[in-house]
Amino acid sequence: MLIRTFFLLLVNFLFIQEAALQTTELSPFSYLDVFELEYASDPQISPDGEHIVYRRMGFDIMKDRSAGQLWIMDADGSNHQKLSTREGSESSPRWSPTGDRLVFTSSTDEGSEIYVYWVNTSRIARLSQLENSPGSLSWSADGTMIAFTMMVNQSPPVIARMPAKPKGAKWADSPRITDRLKHEADGRGYLKPGFTHIFVIPAEGGSARQLSSGDFNHRGSLSWSPDGESIYFSANRNEDWEYDFRNSEIYQLAVNTGEITALTERKGPDYSPQASPDGNTIAYLSYEDKVQAYQVTHLYLMDKKGENKRNISANIDRSIGDIQWAKDGNGLYFTYDDWGDTKIGYISTSGAQKDLANQMGGTTIGRPYASGSFSVATDGTIAFTHTSTSRPADIALLNKGQAEPKLLTKLNNDLLTYRELGQVEEVKYTSTFDGRTIQGWIVKPPAYDPTKKYPLLVENHGGPILNYGARFSAEMQLYAAAGYLVFYPNPRGSTGYGEEFANLLFNNYPGEDYQDVMDGVDYLLKENLIDEDQLYVTGGSAGGIMTAWMVGKNNRFRAAVVAKPVVNWISKTLVADNYYGYANYRMKGQPWENVEDYWRFSPLSLVENIQTPTMVMVGMNDLRTPPSEAKQLYHALKLRKIETVLVEIPGASHGIASRPSNLITKIAHTLAWFETYSGKEEEEGE
Repeated sequence: MLIRTFFLLLVNFLFIQEAALQTTELSPFSYLDVFELEYASDPQISPDGEHIVYRRMGFDIMKDRSAGQLWIMDADGSNHQKLSTREGSESSPRWSPTGDRLVFTSSTDEGSEIYVYWVNTSRIARLSQLENSPGSLSWSADGTMIAFTMMVNQSPPVIARMPAKPKGAKWADSPRITDRLKHEADGRGYLKPGFTHIFVIPAEGGSARQLSSGDFNHRGSLSWSPDGESIYFSANRNEDWEYDFRNSEIYQLAVNTGEITALTERKGPDYSPQASPDGNTIAYLSYEDKVQAYQVTHLYLMDKKGENKRNISANIDRSIGDIQWAKDGNGLYFTYDDWGDTKIGYISTSGAQKDLANQMGGTTIGRPYASGSFSVATDGTIAFTHTSTSRPADIALLNKGQAEPKLLTKLNNDLLTYRELGQVEEVKYTSTFDGRTIQGWIVKPPAYDPTKKYPLLVENHGGPILNYGARFSAEMQLYAAAGYLVFYPNPRGSTGYGEEFANLLFNNYPGEDYQDVMDGVDYLLKENLIDEDQLYVTGGSAGGIMTAWMVGKNNRFRAAVVAKPVVNWISKTLVADNYYGYANYRMKGQPWENVEDYWRFSPLSLVENIQTPTMVMVGMNDLRTPPSEAKQLYHALKLRKIETVLVEIPGASHGIASRPSNLITKIAHTLAWFETYSGKEEEEGE
């Protein structure tokens, strides 16, 4: 009966909510509003600080996908206009050293190609005709050459020669054969064989020339030496590179000869090299691999020949990212996450550090994860993606010496001005396990009444080594608009709180992070914000693991939605696209070497305790937490006659919300399931 009620609720849920909201001037955020959202990404400020080009992202309601095109404006926000008249996808804009041109990639009928835009004439020319899509565009210092990366295809292995089929015969397709460790990736599917290499092409057009060679991948950012004779890059060119997959080194590539010289050699990833303005110093990101769940990434400097390596961010217990040299070469700009906030900082070459801006992000529309990017002009002016809890990313400008940025765009004013969003508030509470301070956020329903107690919806983040923050989230706002007080915490294992905090999950996941979440629930109860008889829980990926673990540990929740979970570490570890990456970093040994721990930390081991009505949801093309994981939980619950339903989303990979309609599907099904078990029918019957 309850399952039938659920399906009836689901059929009507979208339409009822939309109709009810039309009676007020300010209506809560609703499902179809997702298609109307826009956000800015990848802002690039010109060297002279006069112009900013960025990628303007939106959603096509007819094609059900995101779309991005380049827009340009003056640094004061004026003359805001589309860069070109082209209608195809455009991305990766990069200014020439003098700021007279922009290079970018754009889609064509044959695939993505390299284009150049001349600022003084507003003309555009296509430079390339490539086998595959280019990436990591980088100008030479004199503006004559552009370096990029591209995959070079190889043939798959052949084991047996088949006889020729008769003319016109319709035989089965040939088998797909691979002998690679990494042969598929979630969201991309089967990976065609080949290796990514480094190329250069003249900035005025011409033939692309391959510089790197060998059966190695040369991905990541590229940095030219000021004299144009070398390109610095990161790769793993070790003999056992497939199995030593966490390792990488910084290399110097001679542009004229193709000679490659290794500049680093220690165990662990060395990446994102950036040559200083005078070319004498190379900055890069690195950590020494200690084989643990999480390790803080530091900022290193070395001389251009690989000597005198030193860690200049040793006093910062946060991972450093997105480094960029200051024009005078005396320091670098960088980003880091701290207590749910992504910040832009500056660090001198001697290690003196200061914060410049916060609230960078807003490019993950679904859930409030860390994201965003920035760029710096010659005079130190910073353009970056700025977010808040009430809007996705806009372009902000921070002039050197200023404390507060100026917001240059308001991409969602036409929509969000007329929506009453749920108010987001930070909460901090104390762990009952070890007394640590745990941070989280609540989203109050629109038109919140402080005299009422609201049903609670707990939303667990993925990763688990990621972080939520005070950032815009369409999912959280839709939950709040449905009348729930939403709680999203950063339990131990989350990033932005230091290495020791995140690494508490080493060989211990799920562990006391479960208690951190439940402590947050109890904190909200003590604050008289929520109804103890109306508790609901959901989460995706690692959040799905946590949700399944929570209902296996207690029966306090009326209903749960377990999305794209891992429920059996043994099967997940050997089936997922990243199957090779778990042993010793998450669990001791391989599954067959440590069956006891792999099973002990599997939510399926708790299934006999589950009494909570549980929906299980997964994308049918998910390669990260394959559908077989969701089915194991669903089948186990069915065999135990626990109220359950399996929701499989066609065509969806692990990122279910990458298509707007799937994001809506996920939320609508979650809310309809919770409504089914809200007890309202019982109350009405009384």
